Amino acid sequence: MGLRETKKQQTRQSISNHATRLFLRHGFDRVTIADVAAAAQVAKMTVTNYFPRKEDLALDLHEVFTASLARTVAERAPGESALAALRRGFLEAVRRRDAVIGFSGPPFARMITGSPALVARLREFHEEREEALAAVLAEETGAGPDDVLPRLVAAQLGGVHRVLFQETLRRNVRGEAREEIEAALAESAKTAFDLLEPSLGSYATRPAPEGRGAL
Repeated sequence: MGLRETKKQQTRQSISNHATRLFLRHGFDRVTIADVAAAAQVAKMTVTNYFPRKEDLALDLHEVFTASLARTVAERAPGESALAALRRGFLEAVRRRDAVIGFSGPPFARMITGSPALVARLREFHEEREEALAAVLAEETGAGPDDVLPRLVAAQLGGVHRVLFQETLRRNVRGEAREEIEAALAESAKTAFDLLEPSLGSYATRPAPEGRGAL
């Protein structure tokens, strides 16, 4: 990363950090873009250049979040199905206590759930993530543009992740210890992915490279 890009990244992170502190202190809906700009000591236009929507100041993992399921499937190992890859990826995220799956701490979780604007924006995140997953599944399986199957599968897999995210958020709001949330999520994930195993266990399994295993 060049010096210019590094500086832009630092500016973006500074704006996000100042915004988060203001949101936690005063509530998301009470803080304005002008408040964030003043705290970060930048112009109001600078804030909107980095974050076109106020909601994205609080939910600044938009790109990572919406691409997460599609990326996991696209990078799955030979012999691994889409379901198996997403199960593995989710459990790894649970062990990391990753913010992308909802680990945030009680104050942040309460800020999100207490703001209708943030709840609505999160819903859009989930929809975008599901659409990205459907696109990758269609590409990986060679499905045609009129084939509804990749979208049906993405809806089921995306739905599981949506419910698990909401469960993580709910437990954060309640102030449960991270160790407790981790254990509960791992168990809930097992239940969820096991339910899909009979129908999706072999769907979009990546073939092994040609000639592998040959003498």
